[in-house]
Amino acid sequence: MMKTGKVPESVLRRSVINRIKKRRPEILQGAAVGEDCAVIGLGSDEVYVMSTDPITGTSHEMGSLAVHVTANDIASAGAEVIGVMLSILLPEGCVEEDLKEIMEQVEEACSELDIQTIGGHTEVTRVVNQPVITVTGVGKVRRDKYITTGGARPGDDIIVTKWIGLEGTSIIAREKEEELLKRFSSSFIGEAAGFIRYLSVVPEAGIAVKHRVTAMHDITEGGVFGALWEVAEASGAGLKVDMLSIPIRQETVEICEVFDINPYELISSGSMLITAGDGPELIRDLKEAGIEATIIGKIEEGRDRILLNKGNARYLTPPGPDELYKIFSTEE
Repeated sequence: MMKTGKVPESVLRRSVINRIKKRRPEILQGAAVGEDCAVIGLGSDEVYVMSTDPITGTSHEMGSLAVHVTANDIASAGAEVIGVMLSILLPEGCVEEDLKEIMEQVEEACSELDIQTIGGHTEVTRVVNQPVITVTGVGKVRRDKYITTGGARPGDDIIVTKWIGLEGTSIIAREKEEELLKRFSSSFIGEAAGFIRYLSVVPEAGIAVKHRVTAMHDITEGGVFGALWEVAEASGAGLKVDMLSIPIRQETVEICEVFDINPYELISSGSMLITAGDGPELIRDLKEAGIEATIIGKIEEGRDRILLNKGNARYLTPPGPDELYKIFSTEE
């Protein structure tokens, strides 16, 4: 069992630094004992893109999830992720094997995405009751290729990749497996839990930037409704969306029904919201790469944000707390 406080140097070397295998040529100084900063060299025509995210909603596959969520943010800006810095807080009672498992998950995701872990901090503390990992990602992009959330223009198609609710469905299936097995087969729950394999939107972002898309936004907390609002608000535009066109897996529908939560407001890493003037062409290229994608509506003049459902219309409202918290907020 590890003691409270900064982990010993021997543990840091053995269970963190020695497990970092992936290397990038831009990293001049990476993770090392006694080094508090990373040094990165970039070309004169490139800019840094940085993002940070904590993982607090689940303890399953949290190392992998943390890397993918941060990489998705940076990819949404049209940038290439080159490195991540980790802050790992462990509760009292954790053993070194717990730390090793998290780092193995981190390194597996980094290798998959060609990212280097470049530093961070690891500590055992009484202020958390489960492991908490925060990842800060560093990416690069040419100055003239940066994409913002607020670039959508009237007339653009609104595209959603893969299916909404993937991350939330996976988390619920893993954390509530025992309860769900009373209603569904183990194969059904296994498939839902396995949605974590879809969490990266880096591939679709790479294809989208070649189409000079106007905006990209990975769909995270607040679900697709939250992402739609944020794109429209940042762009100073309206939108019109056909709810029946929004792609969703049956597993997500049924699991959300069990817990009486709205899948359109459920955390949805793995799905990207894209606006583009050439929606059908972009969808063709995405599908040729094996990535499902659907046009769900259009960006409109004005400020009205309208959701259509079988001829009925209602206005989109600003996002509230993610639906996932309704399930776990009442637990002791």
